[in-house]
Amino acid sequence: MLNSNYYCVIMAGGVGARIWPMSNSSTPKQFMDLLGEGRTLIQKTFDRFAKICPKENIYIVTNKTYHDLTREQFPDISEEQIILEPFRRNTAPCIAYANYKIKAKNPNAVIVVAPSDHYIEKEDIFVDVIKSGMNIAAQSPCLLTIGIQPTTPNTGYGYIQYNEDEPLAGNPSVYAVKTFTEKPELEMAKNFLDSGEFLWNAGIFMWSLDTINKAFETFLPDIDSLFKQGEGLYNTPEEPNFINRIYQVCRKISIDYGIMEKADNVKVYAANFGWSDLGTWSSLYDLRKKDEKQNVVFGNHVKLYDTGKCIVNIPKRNKVVVIQGLDDYIVAENDNVLLICKKSEEQQIRQYVTDIQVDFGKEFV
Repeated sequence: MLNSNYYCVIMAGGVGARIWPMSNSSTPKQFMDLLGEGRTLIQKTFDRFAKICPKENIYIVTNKTYHDLTREQFPDISEEQIILEPFRRNTAPCIAYANYKIKAKNPNAVIVVAPSDHYIEKEDIFVDVIKSGMNIAAQSPCLLTIGIQPTTPNTGYGYIQYNEDEPLAGNPSVYAVKTFTEKPELEMAKNFLDSGEFLWNAGIFMWSLDTINKAFETFLPDIDSLFKQGEGLYNTPEEPNFINRIYQVCRKISIDYGIMEKADNVKVYAANFGWSDLGTWSSLYDLRKKDEKQNVVFGNHVKLYDTGKCIVNIPKRNKVVVIQGLDDYIVAENDNVLLICKKSEEQQIRQYVTDIQVDFGKEFV
């Protein structure tokens, strides 16, 4: 029997720019089956949380552009469970919006917030960790986040420093948080790994509705006051017009910077369930099956000669692609875009996307 007070908010409004052009503004990665498992990333995420929360308590927050994609992939959920943002304002407004919709239904809610596009290898362990975390959040006025035991000095992840001298009573895996660090340089990431005091930030949060609302009132009162104006309108026909109005004046800010880095009741649950944010071509490369030359190939009619350690993405259509002499490269085509880039330089892809949008137009990104 699933707890009727448990809710899940799946954040699905991003465009996945770091694996452009496979993921783009018209079809972001969360709506794609990147791992060849027969389910898209967001469908897999929903499936996981359906083991923790009643299905009717799972909300998907996405940009209004992706309403039809979301409805197509989730034909059985109610329209109320699809929360549409008119503009991208980062994670804090997204979470505030979901909070007020849930509050209108159940002020006793305990909420888990998670990205829509992550890979979880050991789903049984993941489910146990989230259930344990939800129980902690229900009983303790803390802001709980998930930290992953790091295996490499990855510069694409945020890091959480924790105080192992301050475990939560009754759970030796939950600690007080010292600091958050966003995507460090390689040398700093190596130092973090060597110290044993840091975890990867998985961007998964658990809290009671009451605790997170108090945090918004304290640290982001401007955002909280905007959404508070809509009490009585949520889950009614008047909601969309109200949301469209306040989003025009709501500032962009992440939940990490706006609340988690400032609050003194933040805890981290140290876990290891085989996690990746699938945010880069390299992370996708690591998880896909490779040929004898350590290449990963998506698509048909691709011929490789003297080529190794590459990831090649060619849409499944009647086109032959021949590649010779590349080592450790990304080769990706999608509609009217072709990317050829060293894997070691993939952190530059966000900049490429920005430059292309400025120079050539939005239709290419």
